[in-house]
Amino acid sequence: FPSHDIPQIVFRRNKLPAKLWEQIQLAKSQIDGSAFVVKKYRSVVDKETGLRKQVEVPKRLREWWFKNEQGKMCVSIRYGTQLIELAKGKYSIEVDSASALIKALETVKQAVESGELDTQINNASVNVRKVFDK
Repeated sequence: FPSHDIPQIVFRRNKLPAKLWEQIQLAKSQIDGSAFVVKKYRSVVDKETGLRKQVEVPKRLREWWFKNEQGKMCVSIRYGTQLIELAKGKYSIEVDSASALIKALETVKQAVESGELDTQINNASVNVRKVFDK
């Protein structure tokens, strides 16, 4: 019988492209000057009835890119709070422009989807879990 349980690495591999998609949309919105908002649901207690209800609120998105000392744009890939090591000792990609930033994010997204970063995602996941096991 085929197992209905998704292997952990596949589950983890599927989480990251959604986050990368958000970063790509955020970068695109900054280029064209539009607002990119992702909604999420939050559970709140209605003061009048005392009942819990779900309300839609904007999700806070933090940019994964920054400027380095040379003024170049760099993007780091995050799994939770952990930075993904893209190559030995390298945690960010240096790019020259916003369009190159989008291309870099799309390339990483494809690499994640094809399983090329499974080991790094697995290591980051273990480190994220360590925080909760304390």
